[in-house]
Amino acid sequence: MSREIDRVTPLHGAGGELMDRLLREHVIGRFAERNTGRIGLSALDDGATVDVPDRGELVVTTDSHVVKPVRFPGGDIGRLAAAGTINDLAVMGARPLALTLGLILEVGFPLGELDEILASFAAVLDEVDVPLICGDTKVMGKGELDRIAINTTGIGVAATTDGRAIGDASFSVGDRVLVTGTIGDHGMALMACREEFRLQTTLESDVAPLWPILEPVVRAGVVVAMKDPTRGGLASALNDMARKSGTCIEIVEDTIPVRPEAQGLSDLLGISPLEVANEGKAILVVRAAAVDRVLTSLRVHPLGANAVCIGEVTGEYPRRVILDTGVGGRRFLEMPLGDPVPRIC
Repeated sequence: MSREIDRVTPLHGAGGELMDRLLREHVIGRFAERNTGRIGLSALDDGATVDVPDRGELVVTTDSHVVKPVRFPGGDIGRLAAAGTINDLAVMGARPLALTLGLILEVGFPLGELDEILASFAAVLDEVDVPLICGDTKVMGKGELDRIAINTTGIGVAATTDGRAIGDASFSVGDRVLVTGTIGDHGMALMACREEFRLQTTLESDVAPLWPILEPVVRAGVVVAMKDPTRGGLASALNDMARKSGTCIEIVEDTIPVRPEAQGLSDLLGISPLEVANEGKAILVVRAAAVDRVLTSLRVHPLGANAVCIGEVTGEYPRRVILDTGVGGRRFLEMPLGDPVPRIC
């Protein structure tokens, strides 16, 4: 890290440039590369693989969830934690097998509210028929924690035709980039309902488990890379994918689906919907010949009704993302420092 930034800031946990530097400069290098599978720690993917002889690849992911407010339009921290973990497995082409649940609670947290949060968590697991297999609970003193934090671990098994998990950078020039739906819903919905804004809007978070919509295309073997654009949004996810693959990703601004409510809030607050978190969307990279087939499959499910192709992979500017503005202009879509909406997931 630079001398100008010698303390942890909120941006270090916000999914952008600073978080990437924190992990690479302070975390990853301290651990020997003892990979148990093909995708390991240094890949900084949504999870990692564990080789099981004659059984294919297991996928393991872990996440911690701190969202403010804990209840928001369209969900709460319980639904967010369960869906977010399942989605990290799903975008690696893994059928979810089991989840764990770690609760950290502040003294005085209402048990009735905890019941509602756990009911939301359980409802997501029921949606995808995944069991909770173990967990842990800790309680901290008043003021030592902001109400509640949830930690989860997810275990899945690769459901691809070759039994190998799908990475987020295994694509090449000529491939097409798809998104499964509207961008920016989660981040903008949370921003609108925070105490300092209290804006009136019908916008709700998109938080939802993605395995039901992704399973058919995973099993069909037509997806070469996937990622869910959570912290830092679409801009962060695409830049991460371009850097890892060494390619250029060019997207067309007019094709990116954004709800009018999200765009209106974005214009009001001066925050780009491309830089805020999504919790029920995925980025897919597919071969050009498979675009129509994949879009048809995605659109069958309500979560994929707005699925669309937004661009393609080129070799023009390696490791960069280009945004075609639709008026004859093109510019680099930069990696944000972090999600401009803190405490988002």
